[in-house]
Amino acid sequence: MWILRGLLGIAVLTALAWALSENRRRVQGRVVAWGLGLQFLFAWLLVKVPACQQALAQLNRVVRAIERASHEGGAFVFGYLTGGPSPFQTVDGAAAAPQLFFFGPLVMLIVVGALSAVLFHFGILQKVVAAFAHLLRRTMGLGGAEGVVVAANVFMGQSDAPLLIKPYVGQLGRAGLMCTMTAGMTTISGSLMIVYASILEPVLPGIILGHLVVASIISAPAAVMVARLMVPAEPGEVDHETPKLAADTHGVVDALLVGANDGAKVMVNVAVMLVAIIAVVSLVNKALGLIPLAAPLSLERMLGWIMAPAMWLVGVPWSEARAAGELMALKTVFNEFVAYLALARQAPEALSFHSRLIAIYSLCGFANFSSIGILAGTLAALCPEHKKTVAGLGLKALVAGTLGTLLTGAVIGILVRP
Repeated sequence: MWILRGLLGIAVLTALAWALSENRRRVQGRVVAWGLGLQFLFAWLLVKVPACQQALAQLNRVVRAIERASHEGGAFVFGYLTGGPSPFQTVDGAAAAPQLFFFGPLVMLIVVGALSAVLFHFGILQKVVAAFAHLLRRTMGLGGAEGVVVAANVFMGQSDAPLLIKPYVGQLGRAGLMCTMTAGMTTISGSLMIVYASILEPVLPGIILGHLVVASIISAPAAVMVARLMVPAEPGEVDHETPKLAADTHGVVDALLVGANDGAKVMVNVAVMLVAIIAVVSLVNKALGLIPLAAPLSLERMLGWIMAPAMWLVGVPWSEARAAGELMALKTVFNEFVAYLALARQAPEALSFHSRLIAIYSLCGFANFSSIGILAGTLAALCPEHKKTVAGLGLKALVAGTLGTLLTGAVIGILVRP
């Protein structure tokens, strides 16, 4: 029964993307077939094949190692604020002070940023991106620059990946820009992936990072499929020239410092964003609470009613659909960071294991309103001539990114038995 519902969800989401197309006659069946086929193939290999399962399980050891390393570096600079030995007696009598979020999980962004820059300096990250980009070009007919930016989005941020194709952004047509923006909306960056794995460890102990990696990988072909359905490429628009990816750092130490600085910028931006968003949500909920109703009204409840049918379509039972819908709504209106924090705090009985898994995959993307501004600003800075086109594609990319992550949730819901 859950398989049929998941297939129904995929059919409805695909049909919706086609219905929103700018030119239905130019939609290629090849794109839909390969998009869904690659999603199921990657998901099956990574979730069902024992060797791949073991490899993904080992990734959680990487998270633990990065956490310990970040704690040691943070403790040296910030002392007990990272959860180290307390210089004073705590209320509960514990030897260590409680870890503050800014000096705990967020400090990991500095370490991950530094490690990513070193991997890029040695050309390791480029080889992975190039291989994935080649697969997408051969199967789904992407242009060279498009393939690179879509593949890079699996590992890099939505504002970082387009920098890899900076000389080629001006050559992208409307379909290429849509594909670039949708890929940025449908995936998450590797640095935040590590942080989310740390936050969600109690939700799926021992396996969470592997699932986040799988979610980001299988969302890439979904992003291409939905983008091409909504904005098909015009004849002659696709450019097959492949960009050369080269690091601009001078030595390992330079790469380490540049990466650490970039990670620190992301760390501060995330902290500022969380303060503002959580404060605004609190104010809105207080205002809604003034409405005289039997049950207090909140923003999460209202948005949950809207997104509940979508979560039911991708495999969540109706009895749990509103709770999952609230998470999806938080992700869309605010961002996935807020949604994952809410999932980590959610009562264990609110969602079953199967529903939590679908929610984690469906939330794994940058599709939210603030991302429209981030992507528009990045692409407009790289090519001012595209500013008007990019601004006009913003809401389309948000819808496409949301459809893409929901497709990913539906695929994993079919492959994993409740």
